[in-house]
Amino acid sequence: MATSYDYAPLFRSSVGFDRVFNLLENAQRARSASDWPPYDIVKSGDDHYRISIAVAGFARDDLDITFQSNLLTVTGKKQESPTEGYLHRGIAARPFEHRFELADHVRVKGADLNNGLLSIELVRELPEEMKPRKISIQSVPSIEKPAAPAQIEAQKAA
Repeated sequence: MATSYDYAPLFRSSVGFDRVFNLLENAQRARSASDWPPYDIVKSGDDHYRISIAVAGFARDDLDITFQSNLLTVTGKKQESPTEGYLHRGIAARPFEHRFELADHVRVKGADLNNGLLSIELVRELPEEMKPRKISIQSVPSIEKPAAPAQIEAQKAA
């Protein structure tokens, strides 16, 4: 049994976090779907990631990878093969779709199909204006103190 959460109170008390709550709701909804075929998500460096999906029996033409506005979609649909006299069919060939929400500034670097594993390389590239930068501290010349305050000369009253 799946537990659902109501994020409405958080919407009322926060500003600018709408996307985060939508991601939580979408992730919760997506978990009810099948996790077939199995996949791994690996962090291979500070800004490098790899998604590996076990797609045994699928050819390159049977797979489709789409990336649009932070959503990576991997779909697979096996071409219909002529019916043969299977006595047992244990290798699954059913269609699938996996959706991955990617963080801002993460882009797909490339994909490779090798030995039944589809590997999708991802890299996070922060724009220059978002990268941390060193701010130099400049020394301000000390303000010179005036000698003595100027006195106004006046004649003394008798």
